Amino acid sequence: MDKAVFVSIITPDSTENQANEYLDELEFLATTAGIDGGKRFTQRVEKPNSRTYVGEGKIEEIKEYISDNEIHLAIFDDELTGAQVRNLEKELGCEILDRTSLILDIFALRAQTASAKTQVELARYQYILPRLTGMWSHLERQRGGRGTRGGAGEKQLETDRRVILDRISLLKEHLKKIDKQMAVQRGNRGGLVRVSLVGYTNVGKSTIMNLLSKSNVFAENKLFATLDTTVRKVVIENLPFLLSDTVGFIRKLPHQLVESFKSTLDEVREADILLHVVDISHPNFEEQIKVVKQTLEEIGAGNKPTFVIFNKIDAYKFIKKDEFDLSPNKLNNMNLSQLESYWKSKEKIPAIFISAKDKIGIDKLRNDLYKMVGEIHKGRYPFNNFLWE
Repeated sequence: MDKAVFVSIITPDSTENQANEYLDELEFLATTAGIDGGKRFTQRVEKPNSRTYVGEGKIEEIKEYISDNEIHLAIFDDELTGAQVRNLEKELGCEILDRTSLILDIFALRAQTASAKTQVELARYQYILPRLTGMWSHLERQRGGRGTRGGAGEKQLETDRRVILDRISLLKEHLKKIDKQMAVQRGNRGGLVRVSLVGYTNVGKSTIMNLLSKSNVFAENKLFATLDTTVRKVVIENLPFLLSDTVGFIRKLPHQLVESFKSTLDEVREADILLHVVDISHPNFEEQIKVVKQTLEEIGAGNKPTFVIFNKIDAYKFIKKDEFDLSPNKLNNMNLSQLESYWKSKEKIPAIFISAKDKIGIDKLRNDLYKMVGEIHKGRYPFNNFLWE
């Protein structure tokens, strides 16, 4: 495994705790990509340095550590410009990855089907395109003297730009064909009620899918274990419906991926009910809830009927505040009973607390699903009275 250092900044809009939480996630992303964790560097700044993201003093500190410990990779917790990447490579003498390129690498590793591979390739080229100038800045010196436009660097840049634009155009056409095929598949499923699992990455959606559908969807304790949408027919008692599991969301999810995976996320947009799975054992699950809600808004699914599943109650540990701590209470300052009462009284959104791992609350989840799907089914098939009491 390659070993990396991780770099982040603390701005007036963030805190040291947030920076550390983001770095925890960045390190988990790196592990998923087959990269070993290493030393972390943070710096308080008003805004990112336009040239090297962090200041000169921090660059020297990172450079010294990299040299002394034979590190060959530095990963930054924000999206860098092409010029920043090139400057950092020159200053630090190692390979540079930003958060976006790391996520794209993971998606490339995880993509199995033609659809996923096409979507990831499109996202990668869309990420590279605006960075070409920075990537080829070392050739700008070859332009020659005054009035000699069209030198080697500029010609190479324009050639690469045309190649990438052509490839993007081809991939978009390919995705249109895939979209049509997927739309036909969805249309062939008839009028069955559709339920879709959504949530932050690595919250247990695939495990819940396996429990409800009695199938064997790939589930692993790594980020983005699922990229392709999986759809299964589920029957609870005498009631059939379709259950789908799709790619998890994450903070700072590259917009190129959101755009490229819109066809995959059609399952979410066309669902009758969303099951929003939350990892209640995560110390920052409140922010993860916000990230998922924001992403659902971005893809046009923010107004769907939603049922929240608080998963991993077996691992939940509430944080008891010090009596002198006057900061506002957070949800993880409550025990499970208090949290459940709070959620029911304040949020007004149906919720259930389960452990998919230990199969706690699964029977209640099935019963609640039966009732929710049954209400939609009765409205859709008013003469099919096997659900009527």
